[in-house]
Amino acid sequence: MRKSSFAFLLLLLPAAAIAADAPPDWAFLPATPGYQPPPDNGQPRHVAGSTRAYTLKQVDDIFNPPDWYPEEHPTMPELVAHGKQPIVHGCAQCHLTSGSGHPESANISGLPAGYIIEQLAQFRDGSRTSSLSGRSIMNSFGKVLTDEEVKPAAEYFASIKPVMWTKVVESDTVPKSFIGEGSMRFVSLGGAKEPIGRRIIELPQSEEGAKSRDPHAPFVAYVPAGSIRAGESLASTGGGGKTFQCSICHGADYKGIGNVPGLAGRSAVYIFRQLFDIQHGARKGVSVALMQPVVAKLTQDDMIALAAFMASRAP
Repeated sequence: MRKSSFAFLLLLLPAAAIAADAPPDWAFLPATPGYQPPPDNGQPRHVAGSTRAYTLKQVDDIFNPPDWYPEEHPTMPELVAHGKQPIVHGCAQCHLTSGSGHPESANISGLPAGYIIEQLAQFRDGSRTSSLSGRSIMNSFGKVLTDEEVKPAAEYFASIKPVMWTKVVESDTVPKSFIGEGSMRFVSLGGAKEPIGRRIIELPQSEEGAKSRDPHAPFVAYVPAGSIRAGESLASTGGGGKTFQCSICHGADYKGIGNVPGLAGRSAVYIFRQLFDIQHGARKGVSVALMQPVVAKLTQDDMIALAAFMASRAP
């Protein structure tokens, strides 16, 4: 975005939003300084309910992501299973074979195929980026993929019924945590806790399951006390003119209408990032333009509340 355009956008934002303008680390997940991953012992990993085994090197193979439960999903298209070398990772590496993904990526299960294709096109033309660095790894992928190559992958993920992947828990305190490999957040050693403050802290319910990219290993999102009710009020009433009723576009149950994505049951951290990116101009385009007046007056606390409420809903 040009400097003049960004300045104009800031004029539209309330003072509270301008004061908290920097992308919050807790949502955008930059690696914890000094973090070093533990050495790979080369031993095969196993997950409950699967007969397969993968070493850590195999789990981390970006062109051959693990498929722990091949009997649970349709045949994966080439792009999902292996990507497009030498640049595009297999989609299942970040989004898992189930599409449920992790908080640092996205839960894309059950999204309309047309919407997924549209998002790849926006990554390709640069109208969708990230507030943290000005670009996303998906921008690199989009530039070398055509809509025709993306379509089978989009149809694959659209065909998968979403499950309740994120359990939302209101709390005043959370386990101390750090950002490790792959921008994943994990609980720190020692079991210490800290105030949650104005954050959403999303953690795997099984650390080993998350590291192994197990599509049976869900997450828990800790949110500030009162967030879910506050988010429900904003979503259902518009907050007295602060925003608009989410059901107008996303449906009465927030599961989407037509090519408009469902929000119910998605990652709370991911939803916050998207609201922040739209408000700060990292996401543009015709469809996003409809969201700009929706987010213009929201504070980060409002976005946390909306994200908590939407994540708590059944998908």
